[in-house]
Amino acid sequence: MLEWITNTINNLGYWGIAFLMFLENVFPPIPSELIMPLAGFVSKQGKLDVFYVFLAGLKGSVLGALIWYYPGKFLGSNRLEALADKYGKWLSVSSKDIVKANQWFDKQGNKAVLIGRLVPGVRTLISVPAGINNMPLIPFLLYSTIGSAAWVGLLTYSGYALGSQYELVEKYIGVVSKVVALGIVITIVALVIKRQKKIRRR
Repeated sequence: MLEWITNTINNLGYWGIAFLMFLENVFPPIPSELIMPLAGFVSKQGKLDVFYVFLAGLKGSVLGALIWYYPGKFLGSNRLEALADKYGKWLSVSSKDIVKANQWFDKQGNKAVLIGRLVPGVRTLISVPAGINNMPLIPFLLYSTIGSAAWVGLLTYSGYALGSQYELVEKYIGVVSKVVALGIVITIVALVIKRQKKIRRR
């Protein structure tokens, strides 16, 4: 995959970066943690301008977020969960992933989109509950853009700063993402338990 990402960036430049980041949002297995640091490294070599690298990555990321927003809006949670169980293996998405993302959105509200865009593994799926819950498009785009800008900017700068060691970004962010994901799961479980206790008291 690294060779394919490298060739795409070298051959298509900014358009290649936007295309890869778009795909990263549609197909979670494609890692932004590798795309943008590599693009940052290429810009440090003088082949691309780092600012336009950032903009290209941001554009692809936000457009990719819309791909999951509209199915959530028009299909609803039940149909999406059924489709995920049937075809989700091709996208590495299951009905459980959709349920978890929806529960988190219920707890956090619109800010879940902003926070979710910063969390690997969640950043793609957070668009689904936003659509399911009929979050207005403009706020969705605003929160998605802000969150994506922070994420893309961090990865781009990391690759630019690390130079030829840009692959370390994916390694360390992978560890951080697991910790964050665990924290999200614990938070959801704690909120569910808290709600059940309130119901029992009533």
